[in-house]
Amino acid sequence: MQQLINKANVLMEALPYIQRFSNKTIVIKYGGNAMVEEHLKEGFANDIILLKLIGINPVIVHGGGPQIGKVLEEMGRKTDFIQGMRVTDSETMNVVEMVLGGKVNKEIVGNINHFGGKAVGLSGKDGNLITAKKMEMKRINPDTLTPEIIDVGMVGEVLTINPDVLTALEESSFIPVIAPVGVGINGETYNINADLVAGRVAGALGAEKLILLTDIEGVKDKQGRLISTIDIDEVAGLIDDETISGGMIPKVNCCVDAVKEGVRKTHIIDGRMEHACLLEIFTDQGIGTAVARFES
Repeated sequence: MQQLINKANVLMEALPYIQRFSNKTIVIKYGGNAMVEEHLKEGFANDIILLKLIGINPVIVHGGGPQIGKVLEEMGRKTDFIQGMRVTDSETMNVVEMVLGGKVNKEIVGNINHFGGKAVGLSGKDGNLITAKKMEMKRINPDTLTPEIIDVGMVGEVLTINPDVLTALEESSFIPVIAPVGVGINGETYNINADLVAGRVAGALGAEKLILLTDIEGVKDKQGRLISTIDIDEVAGLIDDETISGGMIPKVNCCVDAVKEGVRKTHIIDGRMEHACLLEIFTDQGIGTAVARFES
C-alpha cells in the first residue's frame, strides 16, 4: 500500500507544475545520446506525448551531427570543423538537408506517432519558418594580428522565425518537430546550429521554458560540481574566468539570448537520464542548470 501512496505523492508533486504550465509552450532541443539509445528515444517520445496530453505545448528542435558525419564518411567525404562549425559546401549541404530534414526528422516524428502522439515534421523552409543568412566567422591572423573572415560555406545564422506555422499546429493538437535548416533570401539552404534555432524559436513563441538536452549534467564549476542556477548577468564573468568554456559557451549564450527575448527560464540538462524532461518540469528540485533572471 505504501508504494501506491508514494506514487500518488509523486503525482501530487507534479500537480502545481501541470497547473502552472497548462497552455504554455516549452521548446526542447533534442540531441546527443537521447537521440541514439533506443530506450531513451522511446522514453523521450512518450514524455512528449504526456506533455501534450496534459495541456502543455511541446515544440522540438533536433540536431543530427553524428548522423550527418556517418553518411558523409560512408560517401568517402572528409569533414572539416572550424570553431565547432562543420564546413558545408554545396554537396555537403545536400547531405545535411537529406539527413536532417529526411532521415532524422522523420524518425523522431515516427517514434512520437507510433506511441500515440500527433507529430508533424518541418524544416526551416516550410512556411518560411526559418530565414537565414550566411554566418560570418572571424579569427585573428597569427601573422598580421588582424581579424580575417573565415568561409565555412553554407553555415547560417537565423534572421527571423515565423511562428505562424507553429502556432497553427499547436492549436490543432499537433507537435512540431523542426530540423534546423534555414532558407536565404534567394532560396539558398543553410545549415544552422540546433541550439541557436531552439533559442530563437523559443523567443519567437514566447515560450515558458527552453530545455537543451545534452550529454553532461549541466554547467559545472572548476571543482566539477554542478551549478544549479546561473543568472544571465553572471554569464560573462563565468566565461571570462573559464568556468564556462568550450562547447558549453554557445549553449549558455543561447540560453541568455532566449531569456532576453522573453523566455522565462532556460535549462541545460542531461538527456542521458531517463525522463529527463519530466524530472526538470514536474519536480521541485529539477535537474541540470537553470539559466534565467533570478530576483535578488
